Amino acid sequence: MHINETFGNIVKRSALFIVTSALCLSAASTCSPQKAAEKIPVVHETPPTVQTQTPVAAQTGGAPKVYMTADISPAGLAAIYEALGRKISGKVAVKISTGEPGGHHFLSPDLIKDLVQSLSGTIVENNTAYGGRRMNTELHKQVAIDHGFTAIAPVDILDEDGSISLPFADGRNITEDLVGSHFTNYDSYLILSHFKGHSMGGFGGAIKNMSIGVASSEGKLWIHTGGKSKTSWSGATNWRGPSQSPFLESMAEAAGAVMNYLGENVVYISVMNHLSVDCDCSSNPAPPEMDDVGILGSLDPVALDKACVDQIYVSDTRRSASLRERIESRNGTHTLEHAERLGLGSQNYELVMIDG
Repeated sequence: MHINETFGNIVKRSALFIVTSALCLSAASTCSPQKAAEKIPVVHETPPTVQTQTPVAAQTGGAPKVYMTADISPAGLAAIYEALGRKISGKVAVKISTGEPGGHHFLSPDLIKDLVQSLSGTIVENNTAYGGRRMNTELHKQVAIDHGFTAIAPVDILDEDGSISLPFADGRNITEDLVGSHFTNYDSYLILSHFKGHSMGGFGGAIKNMSIGVASSEGKLWIHTGGKSKTSWSGATNWRGPSQSPFLESMAEAAGAVMNYLGENVVYISVMNHLSVDCDCSSNPAPPEMDDVGILGSLDPVALDKACVDQIYVSDTRRSASLRERIESRNGTHTLEHAERLGLGSQNYELVMIDG
């Protein structure tokens, strides 16, 4: 089905979805920069620029497909990957969030193990820009061990050796994205995201995982400040103020830089479980109030994030109220609007249920 409705209409028309059988700081309580700005390492050298290899291709052939299953299991995850019809190969990076210690909603190693190993994948992450227990490589590697990720695959902290710059000429706020220098060591990427709320961005899905998540620690500052600083939280977003839109737009622009570099060597899968209003970067996330939804995947990250947001709005209105408020109060969907304007994807999509 082509979906381009208001949230109210989505709720009213959810029964009309076309279902196609074919196979979805300090270690503080949030990712807030406050209390930890002094712990950010200052980078004195300008990162080298990596030239774009393949531009983002315009969407052709109608609305992009978003595949969905209610089966949140290793088999369901594998089925979504197969449904996408694009095999990633070579040296494969699997971008997840390793999760801040104290939190427990991040993707389970048991859930992702089979798919990661079937791809001979390396789990990749970057250090944080706030003062938690993933703020440097030594601490972060221990978290990866403690959370069980090193038991299923190699883990690479992409910015262990600094940053490189990916250009994005179309950016309104940023015209480069600073990513970990190991980023270009991989031939293809699986952007494997845990969809949930976020204290600053409203929600976190594929776009956030590919922007803030792939960004180095200094790149995270660059995005959060809307291109004002690579070394300081000064000017960082306050979701109640005018800096919010530049932050949300910078996430889309950073994602665009990654997409331009990767071309078709990337796929996107998001798991909608443990749907807290808080991100996996929180050491004390709020408990989920709504039921798990399923696993969704697409070749279009904008369509995928929009489909996940839509699933929140067609769920039980009482149980989803807190997450809807989080998304709306932060104007979270502005990231998708800006990404669509930049040509990074489409908010119109066809939802394809793969459950038999």
